[in-house]
Amino acid sequence: MDIKESWLITRPIAHRGLFDNKSRPENSLAAFKAAIERNYPFELDVTLSKDLKVVVMHDPRLVRMTGADGYVKTTDLSDLKKLKLLNTNETIPTLEEVLECNKGKVPVLIEIKNSSSRNIGKLEQAVLGLIKKYPGEYAVQSFNPLSVEWFKKHAPELPRGILSCYFKLPHEREETGPLVRFVLKRMMFNKRVKPDFIGYDASVIPNRYLKRKAKHLPVLAYWVHSQADYMRIIKYIDNIIFDGFEPKI
Repeated sequence: MDIKESWLITRPIAHRGLFDNKSRPENSLAAFKAAIERNYPFELDVTLSKDLKVVVMHDPRLVRMTGADGYVKTTDLSDLKKLKLLNTNETIPTLEEVLECNKGKVPVLIEIKNSSSRNIGKLEQAVLGLIKKYPGEYAVQSFNPLSVEWFKKHAPELPRGILSCYFKLPHEREETGPLVRFVLKRMMFNKRVKPDFIGYDASVIPNRYLKRKAKHLPVLAYWVHSQADYMRIIKYIDNIIFDGFEPKI
């Protein structure tokens, strides 16, 4: 697969689906269906429930999206399914449900939400088991270089990306120590994990770290919230992961 000629570069990607967080919550089947209808590839986030099911959810905590206390990782799928996303009728989907809904109609970019250095393999293996038999196009990405490395070893043909940012947000700092942030911000693991592309926070593009690392790798800017944001960074990047608007290319 030539990454530079693939959908990862040629087609804007809807961040957590084409959501509005009203009738179509982020990472919901409604948001993914909307992206499919508009022919956008979409990005989603996956993690494991307590009973080791691959569920589509960005936050480790349930409160922002469901109003419930607790964590995804300490809740069984059956109990997660009882929760409603942002007071809609939408529930937390599984990756299997999303893939079944999509049926290969548009490509899927799967973000592996695994901040641990000790539990590498459980989530990754579960995801690989689902996508290996899936007929559509897909790629994986993660902030965790050990997760990206896992896919390099176990599925080298699968397109994989390393994500980075300045780690300023509270949840980003909560999950990483100062040394880890120093290393990840500068993408110092790239030589080891050999990503096929870089995903970087649009709000801090351009920056000197990305300029050094992006000489031979395509760059996807994520959290692009407007056409103005897109035009500001367009000469520094190869594609966008967008939300809140539909880009004019």
